[in-house]
Amino acid sequence: MRTALTLVVVVYVLFCGWLVIETGIFDGALRNREGCILLQQTTASDSAPTAGDNESDGAQLQAARDVTFGADGAPAATVTIGSVDPKSGYKYALELVSRGAAIRTATFSEFDNRDHKDPQPLAIISPIQDRSGEILSMANGSFVFVDQGLQLPLNKLHWKSLDSESTTDTASFEAILKNEDTGDPVVKLTKTYKIRQDSYLMDCDLTIENVGDVDRNVRFNMIGPGGLGREGIRADNRKIVAGYRNSKNEIVSARIDAKGLRKGKSLKNPGGDFLWVAATSKYFAAIVVPIADNGKPWLAGKTARFYNPDGDPKAGSGDEMLGMDLAIASATLAATGQEDSSRTYKFQMYLGPKDKSLFDKNELYNSLGFSHTIDFMGCCCPAKIIKPLAFGILALMKGMHRFIPNYGVVIIILVFLMRLCMHPITKKSQVSMSKMGQLAPKAEEIKKKYANNKAEMNKQMMALYREQGASPIMGFLPMMVQMPIWIALWSAVYASIDLRGAAFLPFWITDLSMPDALYRFGSPLVVPLLGWKIASVNLLPLMMGVAFYLQQQLMPTQASASTNPQMAQQQKMMKIMMPLLFPLMLYNAPSGVSLYIMASTFAGVFEQHVIRKHIREKEQAESRGLVAATSKTGGKVKKKKPKPFYKT
Repeated sequence: MRTALTLVVVVYVLFCGWLVIETGIFDGALRNREGCILLQQTTASDSAPTAGDNESDGAQLQAARDVTFGADGAPAATVTIGSVDPKSGYKYALELVSRGAAIRTATFSEFDNRDHKDPQPLAIISPIQDRSGEILSMANGSFVFVDQGLQLPLNKLHWKSLDSESTTDTASFEAILKNEDTGDPVVKLTKTYKIRQDSYLMDCDLTIENVGDVDRNVRFNMIGPGGLGREGIRADNRKIVAGYRNSKNEIVSARIDAKGLRKGKSLKNPGGDFLWVAATSKYFAAIVVPIADNGKPWLAGKTARFYNPDGDPKAGSGDEMLGMDLAIASATLAATGQEDSSRTYKFQMYLGPKDKSLFDKNELYNSLGFSHTIDFMGCCCPAKIIKPLAFGILALMKGMHRFIPNYGVVIIILVFLMRLCMHPITKKSQVSMSKMGQLAPKAEEIKKKYANNKAEMNKQMMALYREQGASPIMGFLPMMVQMPIWIALWSAVYASIDLRGAAFLPFWITDLSMPDALYRFGSPLVVPLLGWKIASVNLLPLMMGVAFYLQQQLMPTQASASTNPQMAQQQKMMKIMMPLLFPLMLYNAPSGVSLYIMASTFAGVFEQHVIRKHIREKEQAESRGLVAATSKTGGKVKKKKPKPFYKT
C-alpha cells in the first residue's frame, strides 16, 4: 500500500515538475552557448560549413590576398514568386533576393500571425539577424576551389537575376566566377526556384558548370532554411529534426531543440541513410530533401545552429533563432565541352503545416516520413505509446469535425466520450479505494499485532483484503492505465494545427491555440520574482481551479488517512495545492488545452458524484440486509450449511 502511494505521488510530482518546466520559468537559468552542433560527421576533405563570412560587400569578392579567382557583383534585385492571396492558388509567396540567390522571406497565404489587433499573413521564413549581418535561407555560402585551397563567399555576392516578369512560379539567378589575372570565366552557377499551385513543395536546383579549359575540383556550402518564429507563448517548440531510413526500411529521426543547442549537446545519427533535415516550430516545418544523383548521396554534412544576436545570457529577449547549414561534398568537373563538365544539385523543400493527415495523403511526404516532425509531449510515458494514441485522437477529432464544425465542441464531446469509455475502470478504482478506507482500522490492528513479523503481517493483510473483496492495487492501477490516454489527449489538443486560429465562442474564445483572453491589458504585467508576463485576464484557468476544488472534495479518503494523521495532513495539503497549482501553471496555456482540462475535470466531478452515490446506496442496502454480503460486495463470505444424507 505504501509503495503504491509513493509511486503515485512520485509520478504526480514528476508530471507537475514537467508542466512547470514547460512554462519556461527556468529558461533564464540556462547560460547561452552559441554553439555549432553537427547533425552528421563530415569527412576531412569536406568540413562543416560556416554560417557566414566576415568579408565586406563590394563589386569584387576576392578569394585570397594574392587574387586568383573572383566574381563580378550584379545590381541588387528582389524577385517575388507565388502569392499571399488565398484566391491565387499558391500556398505561399517567396521573396527572393540576389544576394546569395537566397530566400529572404516565405509568407503563407492561408495562415496569419494571430495578431488580435491587425492579423497579417504569417512569415514562416525570415532573415536571421546575426552579429555578422543577415543570414538568408538557401543562400550559397563559401564556394571552394579544393586544389587551390581558395574560397569565395557567394552569400556576399549579388547574383544576376534572370527573372521574367511574366513568370509567377519560377525565378533564376546566375553567378560567373572568373580568373582575376586573365578575366576569363572559370565556373558558372545557375540557381532556379520553382513553386507549384496548391502545393507546399518547392524545387531549388543549383547547376555548376566548368567553363574553363582545365578540370576543377570544387565544393560549396549552402545555408539551410531558418528564421522560423516562436509559435508558442509558453515554451519554445522550435527544433532541428533529421530523418533517416534504417536497415529495416523504417523511417527514424533525431532532433535537438534550442535548449540542447545552448547547452552544447550533440545530436547523434540514430542509424541509417540520411533523407532530410528540417527546422520546425510548434505548428510548421521547413524540410529540405536533397535528391540523390543516380542513387549517390552528395550531402557531406549538416550543422544545426543557435543564434543569439544580442548575446543575452538568458536567451530570452526574443531575437533568438535556429538555423542549419549544409555542406556539399567535393566533385570534379571536367573541362568545358566534355560530358562531366557540369553537375546539377537538386533540393526539394516543404514549407507548410505539420499535419498528419496531409502527410499521409501525399505519397512523397508519407514515404519520407515527414510525420516525424510532429512532436507530442510524452512526459513520463514512452513516445511509442503516446504517439499512436495521439495520432488516433487527432484522426478522431478530424472525423468529428466533419459533422460538428466547432473544435471547441469537439474537444468537450471527446472528453466526455473518453470519460464514458473509462467509467468502468474509474468506478472500480473508486469502489476499491472506498473499501480500503473502511478496512483501515482493521489493517492498523494487524500492523500493530504483527509489527515484528513482516511475513505474517503481509499474509494477514492480504487475507483481510481477499475476504472483504478489496484490493490495494485496484485503487491505483486504473489511474496508471488511464494516464497514457489522458496524456495523449492533452498532446493531441496541444499540437493540433487544426486548432490554430479555430474559434469556440466568437465573443470570448476566438483562438483555441491561444489563451482565452477575456480582457487584455494595455501592457503585460510582470509577476515579481517569477518573471511571468500576464497579458490578459484568462477565465478558463480560474474556472479550472473551481473544478479542481470540487473534484478534490469528492475524492474518497485514502485507506491510511483515517488512522494516520500524517497521511491525513498530506491529503489536506493536496486538496489545497491542486486547485491553486494547476491554474497557476496553465494560466497562459492554449485555450484548447484549458478547455480540455476543465471539461475533463467537471466531467470527473459529475462522475465521482455518481460513483459516491452508488457507494452510499450500496452501503445502506447492505446495512439493512437487502444485499447479500459476499466477497464481491465487500461483506464476509457466508459458509454453506452441509446437507443431511437423508430427509426426515
